[in-house]
Amino acid sequence: MGLNADRAFIAVDGGNSKTDAVAATADGRVHAYVRTGTSSPHRLGYREAVDLLGKLIDTVRAEARWGSEVPLARVDALLAGVDLPVEVERLNADARSRGWADEVVLDNDVFALLRAGTSDRNAVAVICGAGMNSVGRNASDEWSRFPALGPTTGDWGGGEDLGDAVLFHAARAEDGRGPATALCAAVRAHFGTGTAEDAAIGLHFGRFPRDMVHGLVPRLFAAADAGDAVAESVVERQAAEITAMVRVAARRLGLGKGPFTIVGGGGVLAAAPAALHRHLAPILEAEFPLASYTGLDRPPVLGAAWTALDALTGATDTAAHRRLAAGIAAMEPVRVAY
Repeated sequence: MGLNADRAFIAVDGGNSKTDAVAATADGRVHAYVRTGTSSPHRLGYREAVDLLGKLIDTVRAEARWGSEVPLARVDALLAGVDLPVEVERLNADARSRGWADEVVLDNDVFALLRAGTSDRNAVAVICGAGMNSVGRNASDEWSRFPALGPTTGDWGGGEDLGDAVLFHAARAEDGRGPATALCAAVRAHFGTGTAEDAAIGLHFGRFPRDMVHGLVPRLFAAADAGDAVAESVVERQAAEITAMVRVAARRLGLGKGPFTIVGGGGVLAAAPAALHRHLAPILEAEFPLASYTGLDRPPVLGAAWTALDALTGATDTAAHRRLAAGIAAMEPVRVAY
């Protein structure tokens, strides 16, 4: 069977820090796996994000050794920063005008997390990476979404928020406005400065890149594990924020009284920090006693690929789906920069 008959497709999962793309066919074979930096339109700009997708598609095709004689049946790109309906419409219109495939679909990366995490029709996914987002569905095919624009829409608990909280408490402890905390030493060690204030000033003047703030997150969890009360309070707040997203989605969808699946993913939740789950697990169990929590332990690009395969095969659990999962798990992505 030739590639044309196998229906070739490209699936993309794009976050705030990395973007994965796979080239595959409807029989489940994976032909290429590529990774690059962020593809979020909030970080790059709308047209720039679509331009980057075009470059990435060309790169993946080249890695798969697919020439122009191999048409694409689908491109499914699930990206951080595709949040509002107007953004979904705008980005899809631009992407579909590029002629990449017979069918092109752009939406939010939380859908990749949900699809990769569970086949349960009653489910809520929470993504906690650089930022926070959540999506839920029920067996009646009703959906729950959030604007997910950050603090302006009430979101808190992503990696940037946690890193900023570490800096906040370290600065206040150092000058006496707040209680003593091991987070002061964590900030000094991470930035290599004499004081937390020096680190803050370095960030202010651009001597340290903003993304260094993310590196404070493991130090936050380590401090909480070591018994630091201030760090523990930050982690406790994050657990409450995650629970709040699940609570609202479950209420909207009528899931709270019955069994459903909660999927956690993104860089922070994927790391499964003990300090966070020490707070999160009992809260979720108390509020949703019939729900089960699962942390995504495989690449979320699988969710984007399965989404494309679902559409091509009209099924959600076939030998091709299992072959696709095994193929992605067995490959290391080729890293490229643009």
